[in-house]
Amino acid sequence: MAQMDAQEVRYRLLELIEQQPQLTQRQLAEELGVSVGKINYCLHALMEKGYVKLDNFRRNPNKRVYSYLLTPGGLEAKAQATLFFLQRKVAEYEKLRLEILRLSADVEAYRAAGENGAASSRAARRKR
Repeated sequence: MAQMDAQEVRYRLLELIEQQPQLTQRQLAEELGVSVGKINYCLHALMEKGYVKLDNFRRNPNKRVYSYLLTPGGLEAKAQATLFFLQRKVAEYEKLRLEILRLSADVEAYRAAGENGAASSRAARRKR
């Protein structure tokens, strides 16, 4: 996986917490391809902002089992992060689309030049 910036880690972390709140920090780290330390740091920052809260499963006999839950503020932060992420990806897509068009035009120009050059060479050989 390509290196993610802080905004993308935050977006993907909020998304994972919403979809799978029971994941451990280790599992979150594996899913995102980052270190457990980075996940720990990000989770604490999200909890300090009030976006995520820690909850244990009351009926679970293992009281060390926790889940991470998005708060209403966390849902709003996720929506904003989703919008920012989408805008960035659309801009990246547009940049790639234009580059592909430019490269395709270059390839066509090379092909046309090669075909014209080959036709000229054949014509010159026939004249001899």
